[in-house]
Amino acid sequence: MLATFALYARQALLVAYILLGVLLGPSALGWVGDPELIHDIAHIGIIFLLFLMGLELKPRDFLYLMKKTTVVTLASSIIFWSAGAALAFGHPLLEAALIGAALIFSSTIVGLKLLPTTVLHHQRLGEIIISILLLQDFIAIALLVLLEGSGAAHNPMLEFAKLAAAVPLLILGAWGFSRYVLLGLLGRFDTIREYIFLIAIGWCLSMAEAAAALGISHEIGAFVAGVTLAANPISLEMSENLKPLRDFFLVMFFFSLGAGFDLGMLGTVALPATALAALTVFGKPVVFGYLLQRGGEQQHRAREVGARLGQMSEFSLLIVVLAVGKGQIGEQAGYLIQLATLLTFLASTYLVVFRFPTPIALSDRLRRD
Repeated sequence: MLATFALYARQALLVAYILLGVLLGPSALGWVGDPELIHDIAHIGIIFLLFLMGLELKPRDFLYLMKKTTVVTLASSIIFWSAGAALAFGHPLLEAALIGAALIFSSTIVGLKLLPTTVLHHQRLGEIIISILLLQDFIAIALLVLLEGSGAAHNPMLEFAKLAAAVPLLILGAWGFSRYVLLGLLGRFDTIREYIFLIAIGWCLSMAEAAAALGISHEIGAFVAGVTLAANPISLEMSENLKPLRDFFLVMFFFSLGAGFDLGMLGTVALPATALAALTVFGKPVVFGYLLQRGGEQQHRAREVGARLGQMSEFSLLIVVLAVGKGQIGEQAGYLIQLATLLTFLASTYLVVFRFPTPIALSDRLRRD
């Protein structure tokens, strides 16, 4: 019903999902008593999203792009962290540092969900966005490892060393299994569509779990699983089969974001959260656009990439949950980051949907799927 009203009012459906979560969550009608459970279910959507992105990226092209975007990602991370920490000057030092860190990351879900799936538009633009987002994922994982290890008995440096060893181990294991086992099975039974569907789900989730067991994120494991099959023609059918499943879980993700927010904190954090969101939504496109142009990208593409990355991230929310749980930041700072993230999701979606081609555009001229 709310989606129908949103379309009549020419609003993006992502906005409807978040607002419905707020309306039905514990701080409003209270119909949803456990938003964390919904968030855990919704996390599967992110895993499928990364798997499908991996299916569309050939390993050689991806490695080439990673080399080009490493400098952009590192330079932008330093700029955003400094700007966010400076804006949070009234908070204690550690809180200001973590607020700045939350600003570093752009949303994998928003960035990729709004990408057109038509090959001609998506290929180059999508590859740049995906490579930047994955490099940010590695930075986020390193930060989460550092937060997890702070004050604990184990040595954070040892955890970093384990992480550095785990990534090539995961890639090597995925490549070996896909080449010597998976592709053989797919070649033998590729006429049975249900089998391909089951293999796709099993391979995606197995690699996600393998990555988590090695201390890496589920998302990176799923992406590696997709990349190992990208060169095979069967990847196209896998991608088409899994899209409805992915979309269902992504609806749950945006709903869970709204359901998890406490409206009682709104008055306290509204003003600083709006300032942080404005810095993100208007600052990130400028910084990314400038850095990408300096790196040799065409001006129109650099600007579009910057606009599509102009929001905070689900990793920002993970950092908040972990830091609040460990007492490293207070509840008020936690809700500040949560509200700022939600505001950037909403504002960034509007800016992209009304200016660039997307699968959920409200005008026929910009709708690409």
